Amino acid sequence: MTNRQVISWALYDWANSAFATTIMAGFFPVFFKKYWNVGVEVTTSTFRLGLANSIASIMVVVLAPVLGAIGDQGGARKKFLLFFAAMGVIMTGTLFFVAQGAWQIAVLIFILGVIGFSGGNIFYDSLLVSVAPSGKEDMVSAFGFALGYLGGGLLFGLNVFMTLRPEIFGLPDASAAIRVSFLSVAAWWALFSLPVAIWVKEPPVKQKKRGWAMVSSGFQQLKTTFAEIRKLRMVFLFLLAYWLYIDGVDTIVRMAVDYGMSLGFAENSLIVALLIVQFVGFPAAILYGKLGEKLGTKRSILLGIAVYIGVTFWGRFMDSSGEFYILAVAIGLVQGGVQALSRAFYSRIIPVSRAAEFFGFYNMLGKFAAVIGPILMGLVGVVTGNPRHSILSIVVLFLAGGIILYFVDEKEGARLAQELEEEGL
Repeated sequence: MTNRQVISWALYDWANSAFATTIMAGFFPVFFKKYWNVGVEVTTSTFRLGLANSIASIMVVVLAPVLGAIGDQGGARKKFLLFFAAMGVIMTGTLFFVAQGAWQIAVLIFILGVIGFSGGNIFYDSLLVSVAPSGKEDMVSAFGFALGYLGGGLLFGLNVFMTLRPEIFGLPDASAAIRVSFLSVAAWWALFSLPVAIWVKEPPVKQKKRGWAMVSSGFQQLKTTFAEIRKLRMVFLFLLAYWLYIDGVDTIVRMAVDYGMSLGFAENSLIVALLIVQFVGFPAAILYGKLGEKLGTKRSILLGIAVYIGVTFWGRFMDSSGEFYILAVAIGLVQGGVQALSRAFYSRIIPVSRAAEFFGFYNMLGKFAAVIGPILMGLVGVVTGNPRHSILSIVVLFLAGGIILYFVDEKEGARLAQELEEEGL
């Protein structure tokens, strides 16, 4: 972890996680409802926010594999990373200037910000294969997630304090504090993106292409990947497993606050739980990386899935904020680890020269995540009339994903990826 390239790469997770915590999970949903949709029916503002998230996700799903393939062909992974990071930074800072009631402008800026965040992650993830020393993918990936939890949590904690005590910062009220928090995220993201721009090297390519030739070759490579995916059976199985269990993970992340509110827990308690996940996730992700080296990457992911199944069952019966905090600790212990080791495992079974393209597919499935889970929860809740039963439906996703992952052979996947490299495809 003392390698300058590794540290510089991991600091980008520290940088952009502020957007994930303060903007996506924290303040944007609240501010969107209470400031940009002031006087609007609650159901209407919820629909508008859901639509914004859906549009952003669909655009990333469409663009991710194509952009990855183009980045591979042009040897431009870092350039694409910095372009999307700049987009995200500018859009985040621009939220400060959106007037009260201007929900249409807020939605447009938010969508572009999410595209910047998600687009940058495609190329950030793809750089793992060139930054991590051989055999250290677990630890390097975990290190990135750990810094992400710490960095995102620190800034989010500061921003929450700003809203609780705005007078200390010379601000008139909580609304002004939230608007300033948008600027703080933009500055944080920009500042800590500098190390990856300066010290992380662009992975070499055999035949670098420019302009239209790069775009054309990218589309051709994408077409080839679809045709050849049957040769990488382990990649296909892993992506299927990942889609299922990460859907469960993301559903818990996105629906936990709503579930807690449906049980009558106070909003402040839910914010505290979110912070607990962030700060427990920092050391836990690093320790989970070591666990992956000792126990094996796949076994460690399966262990995390088992913990999630236990959390889901416990969530069905909990009846106090204290239990909610305990569950937050349990989730923090495994959430970053499952994400980090999944990324590391995937990096070992894909062709190195086409990492950006394959991580485009990986991130595409990540955007499809939390589609099945919320629908399952909603249907079960409506049919049974009890929100406590709805949380149990998520177990299906964890069980299905874990069973499929069990049959993914890492060595076989690495062998097939190497054969594909040698064929020059």
